[in-house]
Amino acid sequence: MKFSLGIALSPLDQLTELARIAEEAGFTSIALPDSLFYSEHVSASYPYTPDGRRFWDADTPWVDPMVAAAAMGAVTTRIRFYTQVLKLDPRNPVLLARQVGSVANLTGNRFGLGVGLGWSPEESHWCGTPFRDRGRRADEAIEVLRQILAGGMTEFHGKHFDFEKLQMSPAPTEPVPFYIGGHTDPALRRAARIGDGWSSAMMKFDDLRTTIDQLTELRTSYGRADRPFEIQAVCIDRFGLDGYRAQESIGVTDAIVVPWRRFDAPLEEKRKALHRFAEEIISPMAA
Repeated sequence: MKFSLGIALSPLDQLTELARIAEEAGFTSIALPDSLFYSEHVSASYPYTPDGRRFWDADTPWVDPMVAAAAMGAVTTRIRFYTQVLKLDPRNPVLLARQVGSVANLTGNRFGLGVGLGWSPEESHWCGTPFRDRGRRADEAIEVLRQILAGGMTEFHGKHFDFEKLQMSPAPTEPVPFYIGGHTDPALRRAARIGDGWSSAMMKFDDLRTTIDQLTELRTSYGRADRPFEIQAVCIDRFGLDGYRAQESIGVTDAIVVPWRRFDAPLEEKRKALHRFAEEIISPMAA
C-alpha cells in the first residue's frame, strides 16, 4: 500500500519543504488540490460535505497544481505528484496538454493527472465554458490530452474540440497516468472505462468499500479487470495501523493522508507529524 500526502489548505511557503520532508519520510506521492477562485456566491452545493457548504473561505491559500508540482519536483528526486483532482471543465485541453507535458518532463515522469468535472457552475461559466454537457466534453478533453501527450503529429475533430495537425515537443518519455475523480455513477463508469485509477473525495469506510466493489464490476464489464488500476482514497473513519490495513484489504492502493490537525500548523509541527506517521504506519505497512 502506498501513502500520499495531502497538502490542501497548507500555507504556500511550506510546500517545497513539505515535499522534501515527505520524500525523506517515505511517502510515495503528494496529492495536489485544485481551486480556481472563491466566488462570493455559488449556484450549486458543494457535494462532499453534509450541508453542502464549502469548508474553506475567500482567504484560504491555493496554488495552481501544475506550478506546485514543478516547484516541488525541483527540490526532490523520487516522490511523485498528482492532481487530486484538477477541474477539467473550465480548462482548454490543448493548453492543458502543454502544461501537463511540461511538468511531466521537468519532474522526470513523476506526474499523474487526476481530473474531475468540477462542481461549481461559476468556475465553468466565468472561464468561458458551459456547465452543461460537461461529461461528454470531459471525455473528449481526455482523448485530446492523451493524443497530444503521446507525441507526434495529431489532429482531433470532435463535437466540442476541433483542431488540425499539431505537435507538442518534447512529449513525455512515459505515459502520463490519468486518474478520474467523482462519486457519481457516470464518474465511476468513466474511471472504469478510460482511467488508470480512481480518486475519492472524503468517504466513510463502508461507502468506500461499496464504491470499490462497483468499480471492480464496471472494470470487468469493460474488459479491463486485468489492467493496473489505482484506488486513491481519503477515508475519514479508519485510522491507525489497523485502519490502513483494513483499507488495503478492501482494495485501496494509495491512502491520501493529512497527519496534522491544523492546516496552518507551523512547519516544524508538520515535520514531526510526517516522521511520526512514517514510523508508526508506513514502515510497519511495508514490513
